[in-house]
Amino acid sequence: MDSMAALKAAVSAFRVRDQAAFTTTARGEELRELREVIDALEVEFSSSARAFQLQGGHLANGCPGVVSWLRQNCKMSGTSAADRVCVGKQLEALPHTAKSLANGRLGFQSAAAICHLYEQAAEQRENLVEEALVVHAEQMGVAEVRDLCRRVRYVVDPEGSQRDEEFNFSRRRLHISALSDGMHVIDAILDPVGGAAVKTALEALATSGTRDGRKHSQRMADALVEMAHHAMDEGKLPTKRGVRAHLNVSTTLEALQGLPGAGASELESMPISQKTLERLCCDCTVSRVMFAESVPIDVGRATRAIHPAARRALRARDKHCRWPGCDRPINWTSPHHIEFWGRGGPTTPPNLLSLCWFHHRLVHEGGWQVVKAGEEYRFIPPQQMSVLKEWRARGPGYSRAA
Repeated sequence: MDSMAALKAAVSAFRVRDQAAFTTTARGEELRELREVIDALEVEFSSSARAFQLQGGHLANGCPGVVSWLRQNCKMSGTSAADRVCVGKQLEALPHTAKSLANGRLGFQSAAAICHLYEQAAEQRENLVEEALVVHAEQMGVAEVRDLCRRVRYVVDPEGSQRDEEFNFSRRRLHISALSDGMHVIDAILDPVGGAAVKTALEALATSGTRDGRKHSQRMADALVEMAHHAMDEGKLPTKRGVRAHLNVSTTLEALQGLPGAGASELESMPISQKTLERLCCDCTVSRVMFAESVPIDVGRATRAIHPAARRALRARDKHCRWPGCDRPINWTSPHHIEFWGRGGPTTPPNLLSLCWFHHRLVHEGGWQVVKAGEEYRFIPPQQMSVLKEWRARGPGYSRAA
């Protein structure tokens, strides 16, 4: 029986082992031993991949490199294949790493990080002390070993580290694609500094209170949108053809008034709900366009829905988002009409309330209701609103127990 057949037979025998009497301790010990066996096989795979590369075996299939051959024939990602080739190449000259890996004191992923360090250091590798590096790596997790190797690389080869930073910066990209249902997919790779800046800004905006039921991923998505709205509201973004960055909503007088049968309003050629229309119109610039037989015959002058004087009064009064417990400053809020102006609500401070992007959306699309009680405002959740509507529909004398 050849070695590969023997290995496959051993794996088959292992898969049908009796696990009925396994205790937690026994299973944990088996997992550790199994990982050592897998790591040993990874070393053999890496060594064989390196030999295959030196023999030029990948050229017979028309592959430009051994990494592409491994990716196509061994069902691996390019990164995983490159790791194995690097280990196969570097491990021959790293006896301490190879010994620690064989004894199970160092995992394959940690060994791969050390091998990549030696490959990257190139001419400066003579300044590395492998034995000391392995001693430290044996006491660390994989992430810590990778961080250690990055730091060591910077010490022994600062110019090479700078070149790597510039290369990584050149890999940056961001694509925003619209799906058929109007949702958008963002696919991005940012350099370390740029990514840290974006992450820090979003996490600062994604903080939530005890009553916030959003997932962290949802809060991060909302933070990104809130940042975009804030940037547009400030009016400091570069103009395009003399016009500041903004969203265009097309609607009708009937839709603004909420009349039955009114056609859907549109944002970027996608229909939006009446509630979303009302939220976007709370603080907007309105341009009248008159049509005759589908041809525009008059375009009125753009006017702000809220007069600057009313806006100044509102900012002086509210000072921040008025939602209970929200600390968004006034510059991160927009005016909300308690009674929508399209239905006759006045655009004056008594009918206006400063709300941040998330809470403004919660009032319109989320079903919350803002009720003014004297000089105070009460925020009623959708469940209580349904109870109030039912109570009003039943008339006087109705109670929940009836």
